[in-house]
Formats: sequence, structure tokens, C-alpha cells
Amino acid sequence: MTGYGKSETLFNNKNISVEIRSLNSKNLDVKLRLPQLYREKEMEIRKLLSQIIKRGKVDVFINVEDMEDRPKNHINQPVFLSYLKQLKQIQPTADVNMLIPAVLRLPDVLQAEEEQIDEQEWETLKQTVKQAAGKLMKYREDEGASIEKDLRLRLENIRLNMQKIDELDKNRLDRVKERLTEALKQLKQEVDANRFEQELIYYLEKYDINEEKVRLNNHLDYFEQQLNAPEILKGKKLGFIAQEMGREINTTGSKANDSDIQQVVVTMKDELEKIKEQVLNAL
Repeated sequence: MTGYGKSETLFNNKNISVEIRSLNSKNLDVKLRLPQLYREKEMEIRKLLSQIIKRGKVDVFINVEDMEDRPKNHINQPVFLSYLKQLKQIQPTADVNMLIPAVLRLPDVLQAEEEQIDEQEWETLKQTVKQAAGKLMKYREDEGASIEKDLRLRLENIRLNMQKIDELDKNRLDRVKERLTEALKQLKQEVDANRFEQELIYYLEKYDINEEKVRLNNHLDYFEQQLNAPEILKGKKLGFIAQEMGREINTTGSKANDSDIQQVVVTMKDELEKIKEQVLNAL
């Protein structure tokens, strides 16, 4: 399921920003981009995210902006003075101001300031991650409500089409019986009445679709029960039920041997495909 969440927090003149985006995926796949300062906390951040976000291809961007214009490097004075002294010994008449840029480029003169994350900053980062993940889940909930509304509409459309099939099916077997009888008359041959009756019963049972209609109705009820269920993760189960619904709809169309019913079946298949597409977006 797609989703988006972003949160920002100011801590000790640092602006900590967490942005999370998600796309559909059967499992949880987290790609995490964060500053070097927070690398040691990567596994803990992943664990925190997995507790809130259960499925999806998730991209997480964590940025830190220092609001103060502080130097990132400092001069190692003992090393600087040692280099300068050596250069003055080599060339006593050299202007010191001319030597300074050269000394600054020598090894170990400039040293990067090592930052460490303290417990308070770590707690601030965790809260910011939770807030961004919470906004992502709220985004998903809103999208989920829209998906659920559409799924219920598709289910109702299939039920309405089942009612049409029930109406068409009332006299279908009688029509099949008439067609078989008429075809037999055209052969102009004597036929054993008992044998004909047995064959007729066989074909009528073969064309009977009552079992398929009952099973399809049960699948529709079960699908709706899962929509009403309190658990969050139900997308896979809904997908399995949709597959079973498709099996019954296909069997109904093939067994009915009736063009009017097959037209309704095509409409039902179209509704079912829309259900399957939406289920892919469900957790």
C-alpha cells in the first residue's frame, strides 16, 4: 500500500527530519538513508520501523541540518607549529603568511570534529521516526477506507449479477431439455425411452450450477466477514478468497451452456478483476 509521512524536530540547534515513503509489496523491505552520525543506530531504527510498518517497500530518509554555522574541522596546533618550525628552518627568510596555506594542506593539520549522539538526541530521533511512521500509517488508513468502500461496491455488484443468473437459471434446464429432445427428433430414429431419460438426467446434472452458486455466495460472505474483521493484516487472505471466487465464476460460465448467463459471468469477472487489483493494495 502506498503511503507518505514526514516529521521534523529541532534539537540543540539541529533540525532532524525524517521522511518515509512506501509502495506495495508482499513483505516489509526497508531502505534506510541516514547521516554517518546515526549509523550506529541503524539496526535499532529498522527494528523500530518494523514494529509500526508491517508490509511494503519502504524508503526512509533521515537528514540532520545544523542550524549553527560551526566549523566542521579544527587545527591541530602542535602539528601545525611543528610543520611551520620545520619550514622556517628550511627557508629562514620565508614570509610566515606565505607558509600558512602550505602548512594547512599537510597531513593531520586539519582534523574533523567527531560528533557523538547522546541519549537525549537518540530519544529525539526515535520520537521523530515514530511520528513520521505514524503519519504514514494514517495515510494508509485513509487510503484503506477508500479501498474498502470500493471492495464492498464490487461485492454488491457480483451479488446483483448472481440474482440475474438465478432468474436466467429458472427455465434454463427446461430449455436444454427441449433442445436435446428436438435434436433427437430430427435424427428420425427410434430411441430407447429409458436410455434417453438416463442420458437426459446425466446432461442436466452436468449443466447444473446450483453448487457453484452456493459456493460463490459463501465466498462472498466470507470475504465480507474478513473486511469486517478487526485484524489489520488481511490482504493475503482476501487474495486467496478472491481466487476461489474466480474459480466458481469460471465454472458457472462453462457449465451453464447458456449465452445469456455467460454474458453475466463476463460482467462478474470484470468486477472480480477490480477486486483483485484493490486487494493488492491492502495490507
